[in-house]
Amino acid sequence: MTGAPPSPEPVPISASVPASVRAWLPASAPGPAAVEVVEYTDPLCPWAWGSEPVFRALRAALAGRVRWRRAYAILFDHDDDPPPDPAAERAWYARYVEEISSHTRAPRAVRLSRMPADSWPASLVAKAAEPQGPEVAERVLRRLRESVFVLGEPADTTELALAAVRGVPDLDPRRLAVDAASGAVLEQVRADRLEARRPVADVLSARGGSPHPGAAKETAEGGHRYALPTLLVRTAGEYRVVPGWRPYEAYAAAVEEVGPGPAVAPAPLTPADALERYRSLTDPERALLTEGHWPPPGAVRVDTANGPLWLHPDEAATHPAAP
Repeated sequence: MTGAPPSPEPVPISASVPASVRAWLPASAPGPAAVEVVEYTDPLCPWAWGSEPVFRALRAALAGRVRWRRAYAILFDHDDDPPPDPAAERAWYARYVEEISSHTRAPRAVRLSRMPADSWPASLVAKAAEPQGPEVAERVLRRLRESVFVLGEPADTTELALAAVRGVPDLDPRRLAVDAASGAVLEQVRADRLEARRPVADVLSARGGSPHPGAAKETAEGGHRYALPTLLVRTAGEYRVVPGWRPYEAYAAAVEEVGPGPAVAPAPLTPADALERYRSLTDPERALLTEGHWPPPGAVRVDTANGPLWLHPDEAATHPAAP
């Protein structure tokens, strides 16, 4: 999907948030195109979890050539009404996740303890991790996703979100807790939520062969928000938007049309190198990102209801899902 920059864009995203928040935003990408990739997501979204193999490959292909920014859309809002029958809601949501994982092949928990109640705590913790560096932020977000889809215990309170990321290498947990409770991070996630509820017109309907084509979702306020995940690729002059669950080629084509040249999929890593880099790999990820005999020495297998999760031994030492 294509078009001129969405109105009132294209202003730099930092200009749309308070000055106290701007210091939290990553620097713009180098080069004349100044391409920004905005990933509308939620740590507790099953379609976003299922998109991780392709997004990991795309981020690797574009490393150093674009500015990749995550906007947390808040799938489960704390103002939502509580379910009248939590057990029935849990059972329905477990079936929903099972259906999605049948398409994405992403792991799902053997037993989901409850339907996630609130996306704010995990989103605040994920956003608060960003100033500690991209590798730390990636691993924090990954742990938050795994809380629901591997452990079956959604990180939907501040205490659970902070516990889920305990032991992430190079993470300063005290700083993370302070920053996640700060007004600056709260304002930034509020800005993310608002931004996600101003979708470009292209996504008000969406077609395609995907089981999740990604048409914008109606909100309780009577508007729309981006379906999760959605990628918006933009420069100062134009944009492309790719909603829903799509193959690598769809995202790569959008980047190439406005961006810094071909988004050629990265060469496969050896299994050992991939596990060293990513620390945690699903079977779809290892199939897409690696080449060679699997598993590598020392890999720790965590069984789920839809295939294993593989952990680096150092990651397994602190991961709450490790046997």
